[in-house]
Amino acid sequence: MLAVLSPGQGSQKPGFLTPWLDLPGAPARLRWWSALAGVDLVHLGTTAGVDEIKDTARTQPLLVAAALLAAEHLPGGSPAGHRRGGLYDVAVVAGHSVGELAAASLAGALPAESAITLAAVRGREMAAACARETTAMAAVLGGDRIEVLAAVDSNGLHAANHNGAGQIVVAGAAGQLEKFAAQPPAGARVAVLQVAGAFHTPYMAPAEQALAAVAAGITPADPNRILLSNLDGAAVSHGRELLQRLVRQVTAPVRWDLCMRTLADLGVTGVLELPPAGTLAGLIKREFKGSDGPEIVTLKTPDDLPAARNLIARHGMIPCHEPTMPFRVVVSVSAGTFEPAAGLAEGDLLSANQLIGHVSTRQGPVEVAAHDNGVLTEWLAHHDDPVAPGQPLARISGTPL
Repeated sequence: MLAVLSPGQGSQKPGFLTPWLDLPGAPARLRWWSALAGVDLVHLGTTAGVDEIKDTARTQPLLVAAALLAAEHLPGGSPAGHRRGGLYDVAVVAGHSVGELAAASLAGALPAESAITLAAVRGREMAAACARETTAMAAVLGGDRIEVLAAVDSNGLHAANHNGAGQIVVAGAAGQLEKFAAQPPAGARVAVLQVAGAFHTPYMAPAEQALAAVAAGITPADPNRILLSNLDGAAVSHGRELLQRLVRQVTAPVRWDLCMRTLADLGVTGVLELPPAGTLAGLIKREFKGSDGPEIVTLKTPDDLPAARNLIARHGMIPCHEPTMPFRVVVSVSAGTFEPAAGLAEGDLLSANQLIGHVSTRQGPVEVAAHDNGVLTEWLAHHDDPVAPGQPLARISGTPL
């Protein structure tokens, strides 16, 4: 099983898009997206310096554009804005922070234009929120996780990114962060990050509100592959819920540790990181030590495309070209045990949003509903079956093609 990942802010480097501009159609694509984003993506990806590309308002649309541009040159890569999404043989997609917008587009939930526009609004509004108060972020490496989180809380700070492999990014008022860094938890090392402010904390509330106002005008589709959410590592199967989560993520912590746990639960064997690649691959290598981890390819330049295509060919799903009935697969969004709805059997007619069962979790039952009208063709999980996030539960078919 193959997962494609899109990195977030901090992964960019000066000139990282320069070699991609030699590919057919790439400059025109970036100019079109620049018009939507209100920034010059060609300049930012090629000739801009370090200070310019770490500006949040510029960085966020640049990162989403870079991932989508590279994905178009992979097997199944679709033209910008194609609603079905590209990479038809990829089972799982995920993104870190703003990278979730690129992942949503690759999953067919958002056209590329919508993802770029939302990234631009998100970046501008988060930059504006940073200017309201003096805040900062720092990476905490090592130490006991429980002790680190307790110290973060006692200092009035927020755990903004749970990156796994012993790394937590904390954020909050600059003065409080300085005190925390001066007296770190036992066994921990604190490194202050060169960012504009406290991302993924309540300080970003104005940005969340502004993004919500723009997102309200977008009609998302349901993802057509497993799309993992930074909020809790769960698979999101409904487009409207996905959009709500993308907006909420501006102030909510990034739980990349839970996303990596879900990748393991799903049995992912291959990981492809889109440009500017390297950061997420490093986290996965540290999290999955030894030979049990997935095979990883980092797509940094067009020279890496052959290796990426080879990875997809060996770990991707095998497309079926035979005539078939159109169907949707309902997946679990949480880990737990599945309980089908009483009296519901294969062959029954279903209506959109009809409850078909629930997943029992430690936090309580999580309802599972049909996406659209159709026929319950096949149960893929049964009474008391243990299920993981993203695991298929039922197949629902519509009318013949």
